[in-house]
Amino acid sequence: MVVIKDVARRAGVSVGTVSNVINSPDRVGAETRRRVEAAIAELGYVRNVHARQLRIGHSRIVGLLVLDMGNPFFVDVARAAERAAHRAGLGVMVCTSNQSAEEEAEYLALFAEQRVRGVLLTPADGTGQTVEAFRRHGIPFVLVDRDIADGGAGCSVSVDDVVGGTLAVRHLTAAGHRHIAYVSGPPHLQQIRDRRAGALAALAEAGLGVEALTELPTQTLDVAAGRDAASRLLGLPRTPTAVFCANDLLALGVLQTLFAAGVDVPRDLAIVGYDDIEFAAAAAVPLTSVRQPAAAMGSLAAELLLEELAEDGAGHTHRQVVLQPELVVRRSSLMRVADPGYKPAAAGG
Repeated sequence: MVVIKDVARRAGVSVGTVSNVINSPDRVGAETRRRVEAAIAELGYVRNVHARQLRIGHSRIVGLLVLDMGNPFFVDVARAAERAAHRAGLGVMVCTSNQSAEEEAEYLALFAEQRVRGVLLTPADGTGQTVEAFRRHGIPFVLVDRDIADGGAGCSVSVDDVVGGTLAVRHLTAAGHRHIAYVSGPPHLQQIRDRRAGALAALAEAGLGVEALTELPTQTLDVAAGRDAASRLLGLPRTPTAVFCANDLLALGVLQTLFAAGVDVPRDLAIVGYDDIEFAAAAAVPLTSVRQPAAAMGSLAAELLLEELAEDGAGHTHRQVVLQPELVVRRSSLMRVADPGYKPAAAGG
């Protein structure tokens, strides 16, 4: 393996000069820097980052742990966070917890072992225990798509999911729907609970009670889970006239199963999703969805982390940024139940 001494020997300079070229190039004259850089390229030298980490106590890597990189929403979050980190000279290690508290704990332990510079985290553990355990390592972190619970210390960037759930179901009740299904995803996730709370608030506004919401929980937040939920939906003794899904992947799965069963969307069943991923507008029936500003969320979270790193924790003021969602209406929910030509499907109630 080529070491720094080999580079110094080839360039005819000291080891300290090579180190300066690598770490503080402005301190080295142009001609000397050119010779060192040529020697590095010729020999294929790669600096030993592990040794550097031992000296300075941390790496140049930021850990990013999200629920599911199969969800385009988190891809957009990660892409924006990575751009912000790159501008600051940091790399990003992206990991997926698969909505599992156990896997989340394992990856956080890995981040600590690797001495990452900081962490951006969408928690899967609804109890907050893994986050509190990680806090003991003293590594700065920012929660993404989740706020800091119970006044705890830390920065976060989230979206008001209660408002999002309210927007979705208010749209449906305004169209005349009085029996709505909620395809919810794993109930231990705070986002799922908040969107449900918003849905119930919208029903209350319309003079409806909790019985107007039929809940269809799923173990995951993907298309396959949406297809399964739609099969259960069609087997209900009284089929709702509208479906609110906790994310767009669930909604796309519901749409696939309804289409295969000959159910007309939105005439027989209206659908509203959540996230407004790119595929929502491109679906066979363009999907109404609650838009989350994914890119803004990723950028802001990275900026908050970089601020804390720059201040080295001294005098840093933690901030909890809450962004607002918006409803994007498309054809999947445009049929009004009260329209004169409307006739529910035979399975409808």
